[in-house]
Amino acid sequence: MFQRKGYKFTKKKNPQQGIMASILGVIANASIVLAVYLTYQNKGVAPMQYGTVILLSLIFALVGLGIGIRSCLEKDIYRLFPVLGIILNSVAILAGGFILYLGV
Repeated sequence: MFQRKGYKFTKKKNPQQGIMASILGVIANASIVLAVYLTYQNKGVAPMQYGTVILLSLIFALVGLGIGIRSCLEKDIYRLFPVLGIILNSVAILAGGFILYLGV
């Protein structure tokens, strides 16, 4: 009843780099949340491996942020995945930085 009739002709596409940035953001955030959860389950005692996981997730987030920004500068693309990647990676960088700040 409320659907538009006709076709949508566009050359826009979802950029692969934007999708990769979003995936890296999800991986980084999931790793940080898992490390914090396991530390909580261990009554606040965090093995050195959890700190390594946080550092690796920060590296993933920095790479993902760079890819997301570079992908957002392309022309004729849908901006959902690049912007989502930028947001997810920024959250991971802030969370990982906060955790490392509290640990020092």
